[in-house]
Amino acid sequence: MTSTLFIFRLASVWMACYLALTIIINETFLEHVPGDHGGFFFTLALVLLFVIFNSAFSHLRRVRLIAGALDSATLANRQRRQIEVPFEAGAVFDMVDAAIRELPGVEDVESARDSLQVSAKLKRADPFGFGTRTNQALVTVTPNGDAGSVTVICEPERLAWTDWFLVDFGTNLETAEAIGRAISRRVAERRRAEQASVKETVTEKELTVAKLSLLHAQVEPHFLYNTLASAQILTRSDPARADQMLGNLISYLRHSLPRTEDTPSTLGEELARARAYLDILKIRMGPSLNLSIDIPDHLLPTPFPTMMLQTLVENAIKHGLEPQPGGGTVWILARDVEQGVAVTVADDGRGFSAEGGGTGIGLRNVRERLRLAYGNAASFAIVSNFPNGVAATITVPAKAAEGGSHA
Repeated sequence: MTSTLFIFRLASVWMACYLALTIIINETFLEHVPGDHGGFFFTLALVLLFVIFNSAFSHLRRVRLIAGALDSATLANRQRRQIEVPFEAGAVFDMVDAAIRELPGVEDVESARDSLQVSAKLKRADPFGFGTRTNQALVTVTPNGDAGSVTVICEPERLAWTDWFLVDFGTNLETAEAIGRAISRRVAERRRAEQASVKETVTEKELTVAKLSLLHAQVEPHFLYNTLASAQILTRSDPARADQMLGNLISYLRHSLPRTEDTPSTLGEELARARAYLDILKIRMGPSLNLSIDIPDHLLPTPFPTMMLQTLVENAIKHGLEPQPGGGTVWILARDVEQGVAVTVADDGRGFSAEGGGTGIGLRNVRERLRLAYGNAASFAIVSNFPNGVAATITVPAKAAEGGSHA
């Protein structure tokens, strides 16, 4: 029914104009010319009808091939599309601009980022070999919160009233569909890129958690053996100190048990582990190891990454105090800062010397874990202590980021 009405409308408009023109010519120019001119005008009408019906059927067939259906919207020479894209308007504009520039036959592209508009002219070869057709496309992006609404208008480069007489053989319908597909493809590509980025981040976090689990499962053999050996010796010479050492070892091991990723630790729990470790070393090292802790009670519930304080304490012992004759002091401090809570582990040992060494793997892991857990909300700094030693400071938010993992 739609096809029949379309052909009837096109034929009626042409024939009405033809009849009017025939009457004017007959009355003006042929009134005093002898002979019967009816046959000529009738033949001309048949030829005109043949051209009209041929164009109409060709247009209908082409539209059906492109759209798969015939209705008033698909048969129109001028096409409009409204596309909602779930990205910020600037990003949507970049997608639209790239999509327009890659259309076949595009030329004279004008892009205005401030007004979020792109216009272009397109040369399209006539599907039936009758030269080329010039169409135009105008695309506007309208901000809609965190999304962008895209309005696409494709039309012939001629006045609108000519649509009563002429067809575009579906070229503007094809352009509108092509722009829609191009935008959809770019949205899908961006989604895939985001999913790949999320997957990569998840993989990095899983790798970090796996490394941490391994760290939990592997209490340093030398430390464990030396502690048990020292306790064995003390049981014969000083049972009270042996009992104290074993109690500290039990506390250390208890706090070293692996915890699930969704169960973050606290500064108080990490301090208890570090203190048990240092108390064991203090019994073994005697007066050559001094310990100073200054952490306000209100900071103890602060969420804090598991084993991170322990890493800094072990570095202070291994690379600061143990290489130095006479030992020294380890300070553990915490304070409120503008960015959150700053926790510092300092020593007065050897400092940044060539012999102090270490591979730096532990400190690199500290930085990487902070980045994965907090992004830019946390920081790590290590500087020389005055007059000797090193001071390492971790700054974390006062409260855990929503949905974040601090394991």
